Amino acid sequence: MSLDTAAAVPRPPARGSAAPVLTGAQAVVRSLEMLGVTDVFGLPGGAILPVYDPLMDSTDLRHILVRHEQGAGHAAEGYASASGKVGVAIATSGPGATNLVTAIADAYMDSVPIVAITGQVFSNLMGTDAFQEADIVGITMPITKHSFLVKDAAEIPGAIAAAYEIASTGRPGPVLVDITKDAQQAEAPFVWPPKVDLPGYRPVTKAHGKQIQAAAQLLAAARKPVLYVGGGVIRARASAELLTLAETTGAPVVTTLMARGAFPDSHAQHLGMPGMHGTVPAVLALQEADLIVALGARFDDRVTGKAALFAPHAQVVHVDIDPAEISKIRAADVPIVGDVRDVLVDLEGAFRAATSAAAPDIAEWWSYLDGLRTEFPLGYTQPSDGLMSPQYVISRIGELTGPEGVYAAGVGQHQMWAAQFIKYERPNAWLNSGGAGTMGYAVPAAMGAKVAEPHRDVWAIDGDGCFQMTNQELATCAINNIPIKVAIINNSSLGMVRQWQTLFYDGRYSHTNLNTGAGTVRIPDFVKLAEAYGCLAIRVEKEEDVDAAITTALATNDRPVVIDFVVSADAMVWPMVPQGVSNSYVQYARDHAPSFDQED
Repeated sequence: MSLDTAAAVPRPPARGSAAPVLTGAQAVVRSLEMLGVTDVFGLPGGAILPVYDPLMDSTDLRHILVRHEQGAGHAAEGYASASGKVGVAIATSGPGATNLVTAIADAYMDSVPIVAITGQVFSNLMGTDAFQEADIVGITMPITKHSFLVKDAAEIPGAIAAAYEIASTGRPGPVLVDITKDAQQAEAPFVWPPKVDLPGYRPVTKAHGKQIQAAAQLLAAARKPVLYVGGGVIRARASAELLTLAETTGAPVVTTLMARGAFPDSHAQHLGMPGMHGTVPAVLALQEADLIVALGARFDDRVTGKAALFAPHAQVVHVDIDPAEISKIRAADVPIVGDVRDVLVDLEGAFRAATSAAAPDIAEWWSYLDGLRTEFPLGYTQPSDGLMSPQYVISRIGELTGPEGVYAAGVGQHQMWAAQFIKYERPNAWLNSGGAGTMGYAVPAAMGAKVAEPHRDVWAIDGDGCFQMTNQELATCAINNIPIKVAIINNSSLGMVRQWQTLFYDGRYSHTNLNTGAGTVRIPDFVKLAEAYGCLAIRVEKEEDVDAAITTALATNDRPVVIDFVVSADAMVWPMVPQGVSNSYVQYARDHAPSFDQED
């Protein structure tokens, strides 16, 4: 079948009829359609060009042309993280594929289900340093759940179906399908559904009953329990089950940076975010607990501080679908491998049975934690330089937009403030680069989220440094009618690096001034830049103008909106646990640590 008849390609035949013969390129498009994919992000090039021809004729797939392949990858991530679906990114060989690497690594660290489809040079040219050749399978091997190299057109449907299955099951993550150009051009019968043979891939979802019982017994006996909730709860769509367990046990809940929204911020049992920039009650609850029930969390160093000194008196129940995470950093007294959603249901039932005679008494524990909440509320000090407080700006974005909005953050101070000062009441409302810490994530991730959830207000909360890495995707948004809102928290510097320079390098600000904000040459001028990209652009320099700008942005849905919020460079993220020390040394503000009884 020739490419110019691609629009007439029939649906897969009824059982017993002959399979249609398609080119490999047509098989790529048809496979995505059969999997229910509706949106893909990509950028064409020579080695993937055969796929782009039938893609033009598809009425089921919306292709969004990005301006940089990294943008395609982050957009696929945002799409997946906001909707729970699999995101798809397409790129050509060589630099097209390598430009996807950052987003693939990001998705791997944060367990985001995406499928990356890349073109590869002709199979007979592989290994010859052909034009735009790169061993993308080898390059991405450590940062994908699996990678496929396809050299035969007949294998394309099976590879794409398998990639989709692997990306979306077990612990989600990115899967790469690299297809040679000759495989795209060759013809083969299109058989659907294809036989998907994944030897050795058998994610465990149902936990062992004895482990559930052991965990329930520990929870029933604990006097200082904490539910330590990680991003796995969101990926497993287990927020409702978490709420039930929390209310049944009465235990305090902390939600990590990746789990914000997994448990409502407004709930009385929620202590906030733990970790380097967590709330004092959340940090100290983990540190002084006698039992930690870790749910879809991996004891990341930003949560634990110095791991050897983390929660020295706590027993640990560790629930994760990935057995490689169990006891990787902190030995688990009760390891539970399984889908956290199913485990939560079973654990809640087992806890009820274990406490049928008498409920555990944790009133003294709550009295202590409530005291911490009263003494160390989350707050900030007003800058002394007359410029706006970034925390105020971000809190107003959250308050005026509300819990149904989606908030995608870049990386740095603005990321931490967005995690702290916006109230999250539902899962999938908070998108960020937690594991990799990728500057440039926010704008394309917000773009992907808006495509997935067009009825929601979607904000990219970005720094002036992060914004300059991927702001070209504003063109993609403007041309494709993707009206995201962008809040640039413009402190004219690489803010988090500057904060560390202030605290640990005697204020020696080596190469962190970006010259974008107050009193500088303003290169670039973000208002002019945004207008050049077809956006509504606003600059705000006074707090009395903040609400009006946000309200205007929320009312504008015919184009993207960019607001340049000019804020103080002296604002810092507090609380803070300095890197490499015990969480017991959490600082509530500069030179101010909580005082409590510490036993080493």
